[in-house]
Amino acid sequence: MHFYTVERFGLKFIRHHMKEDIQNRDDVFTLVSTFYSKVRENREIGHFFNETIKDWPHHLEKLTDFWESSLFMVAKYRGNPMRAHKQVDQKFDHSIEQKHFGEWLNMWFSTIDELFEGERANIAKNRARNMAGNIFINIYDHRQRGTCGRI
Repeated sequence: MHFYTVERFGLKFIRHHMKEDIQNRDDVFTLVSTFYSKVRENREIGHFFNETIKDWPHHLEKLTDFWESSLFMVAKYRGNPMRAHKQVDQKFDHSIEQKHFGEWLNMWFSTIDELFEGERANIAKNRARNMAGNIFINIYDHRQRGTCGRI
């Protein structure tokens, strides 16, 4: 058992946790908020997020919607992750590389392993792996087509 702090809507909650599977939206929020607190501090990829996202509480709720939709097949998420990532790549002069997705994935996996175990935790890993590959290929293809102003 270990303890962790979750902040939501300006309130801090201290929870103890024996590893279980991801079971509900609160668990998804715990995963997403814990993960992105680490991402924001990461020297390899943190700047992409910190210089792009202006309203972190709103963004964490949107990411929770995304992962809740993905893991529980509920239709809460409204957005276009491909377009968003292409825009970030363009904002950073096409500097997003495969190593950045690798860093993101390693951190995602370690955060899941730190907090959860089970079938849905493994699904979250597999979906993230597939998503990272698809987004990077899409960004690369977008660059090659010259649709972002540079080939």
